[in-house]
Amino acid sequence: MSVLAFPPPVESEAAETLRAEVRAFLADANAARTPLERAESWNGFDREFSRALGRRGWLGMTWPKEYGGHERSAFERYVVVEETLAAGAPVAAHWIADRQSGPTLLRHGTEAQKRAILPRIAAGECVFCIGMSEPDAGSDLAATRARAERQGDGSWKVNGTKLWTTYGHEADYMILFCRTSGTPADRHEGTSQLLVDMRMTSGVTVRPIHDLMGQHHFNEVHFEDAVLPPDALLGTEGQGWAQVMGELAHERSGPERFLSSIQLLIELIGALRGSESLAAQAAVGRLFAHLVTLRRMSRGVAALLEAGDDPTTHAAIVKDLGATFEQELPDIARSLVDEEPDLRSTSDFAAVLAYTMMAAPAFSLRGGTREILRGIIARQLGLR
Repeated sequence: MSVLAFPPPVESEAAETLRAEVRAFLADANAARTPLERAESWNGFDREFSRALGRRGWLGMTWPKEYGGHERSAFERYVVVEETLAAGAPVAAHWIADRQSGPTLLRHGTEAQKRAILPRIAAGECVFCIGMSEPDAGSDLAATRARAERQGDGSWKVNGTKLWTTYGHEADYMILFCRTSGTPADRHEGTSQLLVDMRMTSGVTVRPIHDLMGQHHFNEVHFEDAVLPPDALLGTEGQGWAQVMGELAHERSGPERFLSSIQLLIELIGALRGSESLAAQAAVGRLFAHLVTLRRMSRGVAALLEAGDDPTTHAAIVKDLGATFEQELPDIARSLVDEEPDLRSTSDFAAVLAYTMMAAPAFSLRGGTREILRGIIARQLGLR
């Protein structure tokens, strides 16, 4: 059986100086956001906020300068992500592009693709969505039925449907995972990634999916004889599975996997302030211990990225444990504070609790279901 170790994070003066700068910026930029709005950080869509981060050099941080990046460390990028999430800042307009689409383009894109798009991402000017999940397939990406067929002029004709596409209605581009040869029975073989211009491609229909709160950030994206140019191929035809696994490692690796419900923990501690309940103190102590441990593990993933190592399995562990932590938090909060969850309540605790309870079911779905993640971990440990 293999043994997995999380390397220690490398502390640096530059990263801590940056942390102070980010906190000062957020204290001003985020001042008007209510606790409920801060709880919506993941889904908070604000292009101007993303542009402000771009102007400060806090997007595309680890990328080469020739593509608009800043050649800073993975730890410095981690600091920006951690601080913006802890403050409940609206990150959705740059989130996907900076976290995974940009690194995928940097690794697999053509020179023309990189020069055309990466500087726009780093400036906070370009929104990406993820074209992975499908109806009746869920996290089983190898079952993809969306298909792109090469035409006589080299273009691609795409048919199929993608589901749960976050901010597909706002996106400038999608990285589409699809089948370019064979059948779904071939599983990993014959899959590719294509770059889709969501603004200029005809035959693409985006239909809203409203969540439990009635909010619209999910979508169904339908392709009907949509034609993409010959240079839409991202990376190597037929190598889509390997490429998408690398993309998912970036998606699962950050502090977002345990900080998306941090506002509820903040409100819980506030609601318990002055309490002499030993049970409450013990519960908050356990939550804090779990949070510190998850942070240590997540920073270990940043160390792997900094060293150029493959963080796939480590990221899957952090994502699985982080989702468990976040899904347990609302129940623990309800057991400690006698307030009913209510989005319209004047109580910040009750409103944030209501939001987190309705958001929590998705925590173990996004980025791969718990079953998929544990399969990845079991294979690495030699148990499967």
